[in-house]
This record gives sequence, structure tokens and C-alpha cells, in this order.
Amino acid sequence: MRLPPNLDMDVLRSFVLGIQLNSFAQAAQRIGRSQSAVSLQMRKLEQQANCEVFRKNGRGLQLTEVGETLFRYAQRILELNDEAISAVDRSDMSGRISIGMPPDFAETWLPGVLGRFARVHPNVLVEARVDRGATLLEDLGAGQIDLVLLWGDTQAEPNRPGRSLAEFPIVWVGPEGFDPDAADPLPLVMMGAPCMFRSAGMSALDAAGRPWRLAFTSTSLSGLWGAVTAGLGVTIRTPEGIPPHLRILRHPSLPDLGRTRLRIHTTASPSPPVKRFTSILEEYMSIHFAKTNLLPRLAAVG
Repeated sequence: MRLPPNLDMDVLRSFVLGIQLNSFAQAAQRIGRSQSAVSLQMRKLEQQANCEVFRKNGRGLQLTEVGETLFRYAQRILELNDEAISAVDRSDMSGRISIGMPPDFAETWLPGVLGRFARVHPNVLVEARVDRGATLLEDLGAGQIDLVLLWGDTQAEPNRPGRSLAEFPIVWVGPEGFDPDAADPLPLVMMGAPCMFRSAGMSALDAAGRPWRLAFTSTSLSGLWGAVTAGLGVTIRTPEGIPPHLRILRHPSLPDLGRTRLRIHTTASPSPPVKRFTSILEEYMSIHFAKTNLLPRLAAVG
């Protein structure tokens, strides 16, 4: 009986990293290889898997259907590899890290990310805080937080590097069957200022000439969902984490809200635990994107 070929771990790591970064050129720099070497790795991957992993999409590449399947398996293989090494490696990192984030993240992805990180690095204590983006950035600059996640297109300052992790549509959210009268002021359920979603909604309504009124203000995401569920008005978020009994609203009187980015900011010289947490966060999010068919288009390989 012929045994199946073994997938090369280095090749799998380059493959997963290239997709997570949406650029195999950046992946090559990250792992210390030339872009042509990574291109050869991707060809080797297709040979080992005996399938077509990529297909042309304009000037770039996109995963095929079997490529997406292979990508998910590659992540699981690397995750088990890293956990195995951590379980037997007595030089594992220790210490603590402090992270700040928006409530959307805390209520959707955080448990999975923290669970994965704790399994791989049980000697690192993680402190998490949910707060406004502006406050978290101030604390990052003061050295009170190691890593901040926030919504918006805010550009990083030189002393706190930042980059985009993902991009999401901004949507109107309301109860089932909500049908606003365009002649009446739209009742809004919002976080208190400053809030990126609040600003985006009010600016879009003003630009469209749509009257509105602030019906309810909350300091928590659960407060927003409760007020919308009670019929006090509509709110604005991304599609991530919307309660199942609420709906994304599409109505001629509701203007388009555009898109926003989830950004990550760290100190100028992040510690090894912070770097590792960031890596696991990217891995977890790419798994989420794969499950929801939100994998980004890839840059050309070589």
C-alpha cells in the first residue's frame, strides 16, 4: 500500500503566512527567504497535495476551492505543531501582556484567541480591557497597554506602529420588520461620543438630508443590542456579532455607510509575547474568514 506524501512544514508555514498577510512578498520578508524561493515552495505544495491551489484573479491570485480546504488544514497542522513544541519546550516564554479592544472583539473573537494563546503559552498572563479607542491609544502611548485593537482608519503615530488586520462593511442594524418612514426623524441607538460608528452614521444621514434623532445612548454593546431589541431605534456596527434576533437593515431611506478597518497598534518594540499574541490573532482571524468565505485576494506569487 502506497503511503501518502508528507506535507512540508516550512512550505505550509509560508503558505499560511502569505494568505494571512495577503502578500507572499511580505511573507518572504517575514521568514527570511526570497520571493522566488517562496514561489518555489508554493509549486512544491501543489505537487505534494496533487491539486491546483491557486488560480489567476486579475493581476493577482486567489485560492481555488480545494486551496481553501488545504488552507484550513494547514492552519490546523501548524497549530498542533506549535502546541506540541510548546508542551515539551522548557524555554517557553513567560511574563504578562496587556491588550485593549473594542466590545465587538471582546464578545466574538476574544475567547477563541485567548484559548489558543493560553494552550500554546500557559506561562504568559494576559490582561484584557474593553474601552474606547481614543482612551486605549492614550494608554498605549503611556506604556500602560502593550497592544490595542480598534475600529477605524486612524493612521498610527511613529511611536505606536499600526496596521490593518481586516476590513468590514458598516451596516444598519435593527429588529425584524423595521420599516422607517423617510419623513420622520430616524431614531438612533448609539454609543456616546467619541465613537467611529456614531460619527459615520450621523455624517451619512446629514449628507443624505435624512432627519434623525438620538433616541438612546449606551456605554456598552449589550446596552445597544437591548435598546434596539426593545424597539427604541436602529444602531450601526459591522456584521460581526450581531445577535440572531436582529437584522442588517437595507432600506432606501438608509444611506450607505461605507467600510471600516480593524487595526492593531503596538508599542515601537513589542515583546516576544506580544508578537506571538499578534501572530495567533492573525491565524485565528484568517480561520474565521475562511469559514465565512471572506478570504482576501492574494498578491501574486513571484
